[in-house]
Amino acid sequence: MSVLGMPASCTRDLAPDPQECDQLCPLQDSPVRMQQGSPASGQGCTHHFSDAGVPSTEPARRRPTILPLVATMLTARLSRPLSQLPGRTLNFYERENGTRRPLLCSPTSFDSAGQRTYADVVNPAGSKAVLVTGCDSGFGFSLAKHLHSKGFLVFAGCLMKDKGDVGVKELDSLKSDRLRTIQLNVCKSQEVEAAVETVRSSLGDPEKGMWGLVNNAGISTFGEVEFTSMETYKEVAEVNLWGTVRMTKSFLPLIRRAKGRVINISSMLGRMANPARSPYCISKFGVEAFSDCLRYEMHSLGVKVSVVEPGNFIVATSLYSPERIQAIANKMWDDLPEVVRKDYGRKYFDEKIAKMETYCSSGSTDTSPVINAVTHALTAATPYTRYHPMDYYWWLRMQIMTHFPGAISDKIYIH
Repeated sequence: MSVLGMPASCTRDLAPDPQECDQLCPLQDSPVRMQQGSPASGQGCTHHFSDAGVPSTEPARRRPTILPLVATMLTARLSRPLSQLPGRTLNFYERENGTRRPLLCSPTSFDSAGQRTYADVVNPAGSKAVLVTGCDSGFGFSLAKHLHSKGFLVFAGCLMKDKGDVGVKELDSLKSDRLRTIQLNVCKSQEVEAAVETVRSSLGDPEKGMWGLVNNAGISTFGEVEFTSMETYKEVAEVNLWGTVRMTKSFLPLIRRAKGRVINISSMLGRMANPARSPYCISKFGVEAFSDCLRYEMHSLGVKVSVVEPGNFIVATSLYSPERIQAIANKMWDDLPEVVRKDYGRKYFDEKIAKMETYCSSGSTDTSPVINAVTHALTAATPYTRYHPMDYYWWLRMQIMTHFPGAISDKIYIH
């Protein structure tokens, strides 16, 4: 039993306030609501925890009545932002000390930064320095401009600075002494070390360190396992995973001195896998594990580590164009071993490419939830461990894929 993804171990010593549960139960107004006991008898709604702190066992005949509603919720493609969900709190009693503790029971905890702050924010004034990787376009480009507007001293790492990329030119056109673009390929140790020296020499007092590092640089690709070359697996991991590790290790001495922040841009596909995305999923699962290990190690040193897990923002970031998808697909087919081509056939291959084209033409066009999440992680006195800027559909899917038995989640979403 879990409450919006909370493991049962977190709630086993807690018992609900019956009156509040009756008032806040999400099934109260449902037409397929499970049968309740008499309020006068004090039974309340039928899905309460028992006195032992574990789910009560209801007669089997009552359970199926809720399945249609659950199925509808899990399969509906809901696009309403999570920020529009009403906040509700359910109080639980702690039996050990007799006190009550609130438990958030709506997804407002996954809202954008503005409504999540529960402590004083860090004032960026005083030229707190932040380095963001992958600022040529997409999230990184928007982040560099946004953090600059918030008063930070921003170092925008750009892969194509030495080639005069249009994104770099636009950032440079701001002509601000608080926004500096630097040539940075996260796969090249020489460029990473040069970036460290550039930042260190630009700080007023290097011993006070650098406030934040945002590991945003990343690449993506697609293709089923047998369609994907080992070179592609290595290329994606080199940027998304090892680039993140390389940047973090190089800048940690400066960040430790400031007791600052490390924010790693992962993905919802760093929490749940997906067919035809194994290179990307592997790299982002690695980022998640690396971030957790780093968070544990940095806690006693005052450095806070957060992970941002965006949903589908492919359209907004222009990650794939139809032309690029076709170019990747054609090269992939040409490079396939003859036995794989023969076993699968071109028709099957083209059907999978068509599905990828459909996926890449969907998603949110508004990147502000991601930008706000990173800003919150940099400015909140107590930032969250993970941020989930995504719509209902992907948030529900992620919870089901990570908490339900595989046989159930596979049936709902994969098969």
